[in-house]
Amino acid sequence: MTTVLRPLFHAGMDWHYLRWRSTLVVGVFRKMAEAMLADPVLRAQVHLTPDEEELIQLPTGFRTALPTARLDSFFTVHRDGGYTLNYVELNGESPASMAYSDVLADLFLETPLMQRFQQRFYVETLMSRRSAVDALLRIYFNWRGNREKLPDLVIVDWEGVPTTTEFHLFVDYFARYGITVTICDPHDLEFRHNQLYANGRPVDYVYKRVLTTELLQKFGLDHPIIEALRAGVICMANPFTSKMVHKKASLAVASDERNAYLFNTEEQEAIRQHIPWTRVVEERTTVGPTGEAIDLVPWASLNKDELVLKPNDEYGGKGVLIGWETDHETWNQALATALVEPAIVQARATIAYEDFPSLLPDGELDISNRLVDCDPFIFNGDTVDGCLVRLSKVTLLNVTAGGGSVVPAFVIDAKDR
Repeated sequence: MTTVLRPLFHAGMDWHYLRWRSTLVVGVFRKMAEAMLADPVLRAQVHLTPDEEELIQLPTGFRTALPTARLDSFFTVHRDGGYTLNYVELNGESPASMAYSDVLADLFLETPLMQRFQQRFYVETLMSRRSAVDALLRIYFNWRGNREKLPDLVIVDWEGVPTTTEFHLFVDYFARYGITVTICDPHDLEFRHNQLYANGRPVDYVYKRVLTTELLQKFGLDHPIIEALRAGVICMANPFTSKMVHKKASLAVASDERNAYLFNTEEQEAIRQHIPWTRVVEERTTVGPTGEAIDLVPWASLNKDELVLKPNDEYGGKGVLIGWETDHETWNQALATALVEPAIVQARATIAYEDFPSLLPDGELDISNRLVDCDPFIFNGDTVDGCLVRLSKVTLLNVTAGGGSVVPAFVIDAKDR
């Protein structure tokens, strides 16, 4: 829900910068995914489970590991015109809010204030659903090898999840293209006679919004989706291979000195500028944020005020510790746990803030500073269109965790007077 009275505005050149750098950085993750798929030693750095290792071997029928993705970032525009841009996570498995953000933008444009605003400013809406549908159809037709048939599509996630309403928005949007979509709980899928069924309807394309971890926790490797993939009779997005770069440890793979050989000079510079120093918590010597050799675990214990600790494979802010807001005992206990249950430590990012107006319960207007993240959506592993924008008054910015609000983003430029 939106709890503030204005959207986020990007000046034209600011959005072009964010889009350019996001395209470059997603190329880093794309290159990592290809390298990890070919090299089990490199892949071990992201700590896939044995079941996940088996799943990534299933053929997909198309090339990209990232049909849809989202780069979660803090983007600061300084008074002197300079930029600071930090990407703190890649949601490579099941990025949400593409449809939400589109509809929210449409709603804002209907307000009298935004209509008056457009008399003075050019306003470009940052939309995502069309690019999402394009990316999903592209891999389906690659998988089929032709365009003679539209997909029989199913969106799969647990019944009653908060994002169900977004699934319905996608059902309506796909219908514009003549594509029928079923929403289905993983329990209600069947595989029989070499055909996958969703609520009794035959389907050949799975838009997988359920997380791989949760699917495996409930069913292990014994699920109709996995059977159908093994039989080669369905296409699925995002593929299980997306898990390799969805893991938080993928940012450690990118920034670790051991892996610099993977990237060209431009990519290495983009990593240095935009991906905060990140390491998987383990007993080792490595290069620290300022280039010095460090003994990782003792160093992380002493430098908690400059670090965030994140579980390798959680979402919704679960298990995240903000070092500068955590006491030493809790922090050291978390580091000890991370040696057994994979987690990362990440250097403190430069956080973006802006003032936003809101109405208080008594009807008074409040204008207060809020933390802002701007998360570009990625399609087909190479195209940036639209973004999720979240606001918060607390450091842990996650709407699912109850810490924020969502607003649409617009690109604006002043009209000549």
